[in-house]
Amino acid sequence: MIKARVIVTLKNGVLDPQGKAIEGALSALSFDGVDQVRQGKVFDIAVEHDDKAKAEADLNAMCEKLLANTVIENYTVELV
Repeated sequence: MIKARVIVTLKNGVLDPQGKAIEGALSALSFDGVDQVRQGKVFDIAVEHDDKAKAEADLNAMCEKLLANTVIENYTVELV
């Protein structure tokens, strides 16, 4: 079994209203100096492969087809 972490974030230049809301909330809680908050998604996935190359290829396909909207999001796959 191979475990992986997939991190999905908005591409630069894409408006992040949730990140802006978090930034405003942190400021309201007196956390000064916080700027440019961007939020994203993290997926921890276990795949039943012994072949790391096959697992990584499958994980990339999962991202392309479901986990990330590649028009506005970037993703990284980290095997752990």
